[in-house]
Parts: sequence; structure tokens; C-alpha cells
Amino acid sequence: MMRRLLHLVPPGTLAVGGGLALLGLASYVHLAVAGHALDRADYSSLSVLWSIVFTLGIGVFIPVEQEVARVVAARRSQGLPPGPVLARGATVAAVVLALLVVAILAGYRALTDRLFAGDATMVAVLIGALVAMAVAYTTRGVLSGLQLFPWYGTQLGVDGGVRIALVAGLGVSGVTDPVWYGAVLVVAPLLSVLVTLPPVLRAVGGGVPVAWGTLLRGLGLLTVSSLLSQVVVNVGVINARLLDPADVATAGALLSALVLVRIPLFVFGSMQASLLPGLATTATTGDVTGFRRLLRRALGVVTALGVAGAVGAVALGPWLVHRLFDAPGVLGHGDFAWLAVGTLAYLWAMVLGQALLALDRHRAQAVSWTIGVAALLAVTAVPAPVALRVELAYAVGSVVVAATMAVLLLRRGARPATPTPGRPLDDVVAAGVSGGL
Repeated sequence: MMRRLLHLVPPGTLAVGGGLALLGLASYVHLAVAGHALDRADYSSLSVLWSIVFTLGIGVFIPVEQEVARVVAARRSQGLPPGPVLARGATVAAVVLALLVVAILAGYRALTDRLFAGDATMVAVLIGALVAMAVAYTTRGVLSGLQLFPWYGTQLGVDGGVRIALVAGLGVSGVTDPVWYGAVLVVAPLLSVLVTLPPVLRAVGGGVPVAWGTLLRGLGLLTVSSLLSQVVVNVGVINARLLDPADVATAGALLSALVLVRIPLFVFGSMQASLLPGLATTATTGDVTGFRRLLRRALGVVTALGVAGAVGAVALGPWLVHRLFDAPGVLGHGDFAWLAVGTLAYLWAMVLGQALLALDRHRAQAVSWTIGVAALLAVTAVPAPVALRVELAYAVGSVVVAATMAVLLLRRGARPATPTPGRPLDDVVAAGVSGGL
């Protein structure tokens, strides 16, 4: 399985994987240092900030990156410069960012009082972090589309390295203000963009403008799926704070626990880059047997990852979150068991979602995530202890997403998508076009 996947990895993916590994390590270091430096109330505020930033930032700006990459790659194959694509992509990112900022400012008072314990500066940090993510993901789309993977990996690595350096400096200096730990999410991505901007500027050029429809045709469904998938995996921390604002221990402990139980997701990230091209290739060439075999093996791999991670998390989780993040002892082995179940089901959903994309059924993927989020919200509303509610919601929501995707795949079967003239396989792989159920 892994040998076949490695053969499918495009050139430069190892460089991206190295940068991604450093960025992942930075997340653990960031939260570990903050957990030991901040008191429970401040760490809770940082946890909520972290969850909002990555739910919104990844949810809405990764689709922009993917669409920019798709169109840049198509123009590159025709010998056209990416300048017009970058201009359009930057405009789209700016509009999306502006909508987010307007929404945040409209709820400024509620965010400040309900989520950040009256600290209005954290709202400013939230806006700054979203600005940084908009800039970073847009430029990464150009680097990816031009196949400048070493530069792409460098941006990820610089982002991670700067985070580690800044957080270490804050910890050594004895800083105990959560605003500074949140500001790292603003400074590090912007510095990484500055370091990797030269190749983007050298390649920009002019040329024929890009039609808006070319960039926007699949952005809606892709954004829905991306945003809802981040809601499922991140909203528990936010809900814990909303359900019981006075409980400053649970939100921080949940974020620390989720960081641990989601380690298999980082491992899957390195496999995901080659899984979708492999599935898309077998689907487009009509190799139904190969498609099903690769899908079964991918599900087997993530099941093994999820079970191994679950055993470690359930056995050692309560001890590890205290030692690594200085988290309060409010979560037990049962709490980690529910979070592990959610992560295993989330891994299944990620693989099945790749299968739907490979079959050009983007609408089915969006519907699945929508149903899953509805189930998550329903469970969250059930009267029960706050921690148990958000843990069950994560588990049930992930299971419902995976089950819905499985039903939709079985209902239609692995019928390969038939490429239309002028529409290359890269369109399917980039997950940038819409499809029907």
C-alpha cells in the first residue's frame, strides 16, 4: 500500500511533508509552552482563539489555495504566467476575509464577553491571524500551481520554525499574557510569506485575464465541505466555553486532549497528497477494481492508525496532557475514549471524502458534512455534563459523516468519472469543480 502511494507522490512532496512536520511540531510546542505559562482562564481564552482561527482560516482559505493552484497549474501547462490568477485569487481571499471581519465586528461584544473573558485585544488578534492566513494560503496556491514545492515546504517550515522560536522566547521571558501567545499566529505566517515571496514575484507576469467563473465554479461546494469539516473537528472547544463560560478548565483541557488524539490525522496528511491522485487516476481510467482495492487499503491504513492512536490516548492521555500541557485533571480515560472514537470516524470520513472527490461527486461530500454537523449540534443540545456533550457530539458527528459518505458511495457504486474534452484529470484532483449526488 505505502509503496504504491509513494510512487504516486508528485515531485517535491517530501519537501512539503518536511515543512508540514515542522509546522505540526510547532503546534505542540506552542500549546505546551502556553499551557505551562498561562493560568487556566487565560489558557482557556487562547484555546478558544486557536479553535476559531483554524476553523475559519482553514475552512475558507484552503479552498482558495486549491482553486488558485488548479488554475495556475492549467495556465502553466499552456506557458502562461500566473499573475492574473494571483490577482483574482487575492481578490477572492480579500472579499472572504472582509466578510469574516464584518461578522466578527458585528459580534464583537458577544465574542469579547462570552469567549475571551472581556479581553477585547483577543478579538483584534483573531482578525490579525485571519489576515495572515488569507495571505499565506493565497501565495501557497501560486507556489503549488507552479510546482515550486521546495518553496512551498519552506513556507510551512518557516512558519513552524518562527512559531517555535517566538513561543520559546515568550516562555523563557516569563510572559503570562495570552495576547502575546495568540499574536504568534499573526507574526509567524506573515514572516513565512515574506521569506517565500521572491519566487512568486519573479513568476507573476501579465497575460490574458482569468475569467471569474474559472476560479469560482467549484469554490462554493469546496468551501462548504472544508468549513464544515473544520467545524466537526474544532468546534467542541468553542462549545465548551459557550455552554459554561465559568468553567475555564474544560475548554483548555479539551484542546490539549484533542491535540493528542488527532496525531493520526497528521500522519494521514502525508498520505492524503498521494491518495486522491491515485483514486482519481483509477476512477478516470475506468479501473473500478483498482479504485475499490485502493479505497479498501486506505481505509485499512487509517483504521490501524486510528486504533493505535486510540489505545495510546486512552491509556496515557490523562497523564500526558498534564505533563505536556499542564492541563487540569478534568478529563479521564473515558473522555479520551470518546475523542478517539471521533478521530477514527473522522479518518474514515477523510478517506471516503477523497473517494467522492475522485468520482467528481463534490456535492455528495458537502451534503455528508452538512448532515454530520447537524447531528453534532443535536447531540450538543442534549442535557448532560459539558465535557461529555462535546465529546459525544464530536464522535457522533464524525460517525454520521462517514456513514453518510459510505451510503452515498454504495448507492452509486464506484462509477468512474468520465473526463470531458478540455477538462484534465488535474481538475478532479484539485477538488475544484462541483458535481452531483
